[in-house]
Amino acid sequence: MSAGAGKLAVFDCDGTLVDGQADICDTMEQAFERAKLTPPPRNDVRRIVGLSLPVAIRNLVPGIPDDDVKNVVEFYKSAYFARRQEGLLHEPLYDGIADLLDRLRDDGWQLAVATGKSDRGLEAVLAAHNIRGHFVSLQTADRHPSKPHPAMLEAAVFEAGARPQDTVMIGDTTFDIMMAAEANIRSIGVAWGYHEPHELTEAGAAGIAAEVSELEALL
Repeated sequence: MSAGAGKLAVFDCDGTLVDGQADICDTMEQAFERAKLTPPPRNDVRRIVGLSLPVAIRNLVPGIPDDDVKNVVEFYKSAYFARRQEGLLHEPLYDGIADLLDRLRDDGWQLAVATGKSDRGLEAVLAAHNIRGHFVSLQTADRHPSKPHPAMLEAAVFEAGARPQDTVMIGDTTFDIMMAAEANIRSIGVAWGYHEPHELTEAGAAGIAAEVSELEALL
């Protein structure tokens, strides 16, 4: 896919643009403990990154009562916000991402984000890295069903005035790849996130980037 007018690249956030794994795992453990529940293994938590919180929690604990889901969601949100307010969050951009975004924008790409984060969480992380202005559309779990439902990706395409055939979804989990398939949009997986490359390929990714330079070449 060559850059040009109308080309749209939609990025996942956690595991694709930034590495927030440690904060997510720590906060999830804290939320479960506050709800008087046994925290799930950290590797299990890594694998649900990208889903909306209620869906993620139900995936972590099948059959969990609705009241417990509500409590864990509330405790997670309050704990994560408190960590951010106290300056304890560490959500670094992956090496090379900032330069890639600059180059894509300069080459005429429109850029967007489709993430399981909240509006507040996404805005905060983009502002912290001074990259908010790169994106023409921000779609989050606050306004859409959880991935892999295609709603947030379809909304990004609509807001950007793009066409599905001129769009590519970039993500690190099978949820991203499956969402793209549901929207009839090409997808590229990245190997530096939270699901294994072979899983992304099996889910339908058109290619896998092991490094940011490879991602740019695939685009």
